[in-house]
Amino acid sequence: IQLKISLILVLKIILFVYINIKLYSKNRKVDKILNEVESIYNKYDVLVDAYTKYDNVINVYYLNNILEVGKEVTISDDLASLIKYGIDTYDKTNGLVNIAMGNVTSVWKRYLNDGKKVPIDSELSSLNIDINDIVLEGNKFIKKSDVKLDLGAITKGYVTEEVGNYLENKKIDKYLINAGGNVKVGKSYKDSKYVIGIEDPNDTNKMYKKINIENKSVVTSGDYQRYYEVNGIRYNHIINPKTRFPANNVRSVTVICNNSKDADMYSTYLFLLPLEEALDYVNNTDNLEAVFYVNEDNIITSKGFSSYE
Repeated sequence: IQLKISLILVLKIILFVYINIKLYSKNRKVDKILNEVESIYNKYDVLVDAYTKYDNVINVYYLNNILEVGKEVTISDDLASLIKYGIDTYDKTNGLVNIAMGNVTSVWKRYLNDGKKVPIDSELSSLNIDINDIVLEGNKFIKKSDVKLDLGAITKGYVTEEVGNYLENKKIDKYLINAGGNVKVGKSYKDSKYVIGIEDPNDTNKMYKKINIENKSVVTSGDYQRYYEVNGIRYNHIINPKTRFPANNVRSVTVICNNSKDADMYSTYLFLLPLEEALDYVNNTDNLEAVFYVNEDNIITSKGFSSYE
């Protein structure tokens, strides 16, 4: 088997990650395949960009800031499918993963970049985050109100799953994709499974746990990835739609499941849930395991997690 390793050094503007992909294949067109993989990530990076206008591209920025209320526009199949998936995740997570959070997350982004103060309740409570105001009829997006999209909570997992499917359609089933902590692996390329390290929230140069997986996806959500502190309190980038403030139930949660789309959704959902409720949810959901890092003396795993250790 020919070993082909490619590190794609393209900083994703919206996804905030480097993409590291390893392929194990005899396919002589592997360079062309890797170029197509990079194109897939770059395409979605533009589509979900909420802060940049692109010529002749209808993306999230266009829908949020240029399209007028009461108007409609035809969007691409890719963007329509991603928004549809986002609407579905709202129902699956009891509203905790909400792609209509753009008005709130843009305020928090401003404060996070400044790093000095915290928004007050009244600044956030009046903002529209009603998922029902996102109206999609096939490829027709209808702007019902001033609600704004934020697809950041679902895009990495969604696109990584798309890439995995693309590779397998090209008969490459032995691969490892690491999209900034969103990991998807195919079949093992040797006798042993892939060994994935889970970052220590206190020191990202260290791993507090290692797992062994094959044909699975692993995603971590944590308070240490993007955050700032005010008066000794840490404010991370994962905002609870119910409170409109960052969650602080655990330092991180890492999930293992069959596909990257669901793994991304579950990691955010479980991070936002109270710990006991989150653990109960995992233990009663098929094909889902998780580890919760509360602190260095309190690391909790779901009942089936040990099968991956």
